[in-house]
Amino acid sequence: MLNREIRPAAVAGLFYSENAATLHGDIQALLAAAAPLAALPRPPKALIVPHAGYIYSGPVAAKAYAQLRPLRDSVRRVVLLGPVHRVPVRGLALPNVTAFSTPLGTVALDHDWVERLRPLRQVTVSGAAHAMEHSLEVQLPFLQTVLSDFRLVPLAVGDARAEQVAEVIEATWGGAETLIVVSSDLSHYLSYEHARRVDAETCDTILQLRGELSHDQACGGTPINGLLQVARRRHLTPHLLDLRNSGDTAGDRTRVVGYAAVGFTEDSIHGH
Repeated sequence: MLNREIRPAAVAGLFYSENAATLHGDIQALLAAAAPLAALPRPPKALIVPHAGYIYSGPVAAKAYAQLRPLRDSVRRVVLLGPVHRVPVRGLALPNVTAFSTPLGTVALDHDWVERLRPLRQVTVSGAAHAMEHSLEVQLPFLQTVLSDFRLVPLAVGDARAEQVAEVIEATWGGAETLIVVSSDLSHYLSYEHARRVDAETCDTILQLRGELSHDQACGGTPINGLLQVARRRHLTPHLLDLRNSGDTAGDRTRVVGYAAVGFTEDSIHGH
């Protein structure tokens, strides 16, 4: 059973504002700037979204989250997968809490769907892995803004095989009420032009639904690789929504971090 605890925001004031009104305004401004983007042919079933501080990756993340406007009242569950940065994990780790908190409020876990995952051998429980992990937390204020009411299935992804991640995604696939979000940045600390070349190749791999991404290409390479396996089986179509790096947004161009937003739509023939 999950502890009756709420995971408090760990990186509010660092990656995004700890003031609720300021944070709300920041996200609305980012979404407004993303608004001119043409809509996908149909609402996304899955997203790849970056997870740096909002000043750096927020404009790219907003390109993905702006696509959820048609799903505001229909998505009731978000399966959120992100790589661990601080605490090693074997497999994929659930938290030992009942909810996550941000300055915008509290998001309850979907207890029934969390329980669905417990029989899987690659799924563990680790409060330590989630306590300070930013890759999941930074997605929540965006989700709280663009969706009206949803529950969360958060997974911190560590040392796992792509097929193990794919099994977890399949187990939580659901229907139109369920959204899959994979949190990942791209290359780290390359020069601006080098990063542009490397990240373009990485995005091409994603768009072709092929290959295995390394952690040098994407810190969330493991959950992305699992998503790509599922995307191939389920005939999803990936769409590149944005590709930039910190040199384009708020940083210098000597050592940059790459960011991409990708939406996956279900084939109209094979989709459910």
